[in-house]
Amino acid sequence: MPLPILLIGTLDTKGHEYAYALDLLHRRGHPAIVMDVGVIGEPKCPSDITADQVARRGGQSLAALRQAGDRNSALDCMALGAVPISLELLAGGGLGGVLALGGSGGTAIGTAVMRALPIGLPKVMLSTLASGDTKPYVGESDIAMMFPVVDIEGLNRISRPVIANAVGAVCGMAEQSCDELSERPLIAATMFGVTTPCVTRLRAKLEAAGYEVVVFHATGSGGRAMEKLIRSGFFDAVADLTTTEWADEIAGGVLSAGPDRLTAAAESGVPQVVSCGALDMVNFWALNTVPARYRQRTLHTHNDNVTLMRTSREECVRIAEAMAERLNRATGPVCLFFPLQGVSALDATDQPFCDPEARQALFDTLQSRAADHIKTVALDVHINNPDFADHVADHLVQMLKTIGRRPPAQP
Repeated sequence: MPLPILLIGTLDTKGHEYAYALDLLHRRGHPAIVMDVGVIGEPKCPSDITADQVARRGGQSLAALRQAGDRNSALDCMALGAVPISLELLAGGGLGGVLALGGSGGTAIGTAVMRALPIGLPKVMLSTLASGDTKPYVGESDIAMMFPVVDIEGLNRISRPVIANAVGAVCGMAEQSCDELSERPLIAATMFGVTTPCVTRLRAKLEAAGYEVVVFHATGSGGRAMEKLIRSGFFDAVADLTTTEWADEIAGGVLSAGPDRLTAAAESGVPQVVSCGALDMVNFWALNTVPARYRQRTLHTHNDNVTLMRTSREECVRIAEAMAERLNRATGPVCLFFPLQGVSALDATDQPFCDPEARQALFDTLQSRAADHIKTVALDVHINNPDFADHVADHLVQMLKTIGRRPPAQP
């Protein structure tokens, strides 16, 4: 018997649509648990978990929410109740997936639950907001958002097949089997297009040594996702060679991962090797989006939609100070690697971002601000030189062997 699909929805406004989705799930042989999070009126279809149960778990009764008439507070309360109930369902009998259909309110509650659930559990959000900025809803989770084209209001020749597709998507995900999980120690790594040769070689070296490597694209969301998974205990070590998100955080670029970047491994005691990959650049969208104060700086058009700005000496100092402050919190082993001949494909001889003075200021500040327990290694090569990746990989393997995290013997 397959595990049940959790349906989360405002059954007072979208009860008929949920009844249709529930029927489709049953036709495909999937049991379901229906959670009502509607607060306006009476539900139009039955539920397994009532809106009052959800509200009370969030700290209020449904009657109190209706009497207050504050929609935002009601949404917050229902989300606060829905999340722990969903986690208990997962821990109790298990869930095969989660499906929600909604407008702004239903999307806010549905995705709050989905973000709290583990990566890999199927999550489908059919939302009228899916065609806009989905960052606040998806966050660092693996939520699949679908745009319904029309409002989720009634069943018609457009809404029926769209809802059916959403049901089919979550069922297909739930029915999909995954290969057995590897027993190899897991290492997180960070990469950007301009550090790809380095990280590709590093990954190959570590995998040949018996480790499994998960690479994150350092685009803000990638860094945040990695930090979240480190805190969740996924990784045995981190090869954080592309710390470029700090350039955007300091200079106001569009791909910042926020001020908590570089804190998860440090505070969790996870061994880490760290470098300065792509700290020579700040990311903006198309050229006309670059702030006026930066228009006279060294700019490079990566493509029609992405413009890069070379970090200045002063920005490099501030970046290094921020990084050192986070790394100094480390309770586990840390080694900082400095590629003296350049930190990205654009920071090399005859390339547009080659600025030895700014680069050296970055290294010198990191060196001087790093605590005594942080080891530093300077290599007189470019970051994309194979020797750099080889040195980093060898050091990380030795670090893991020292603390007893050897890979299992190869058959």
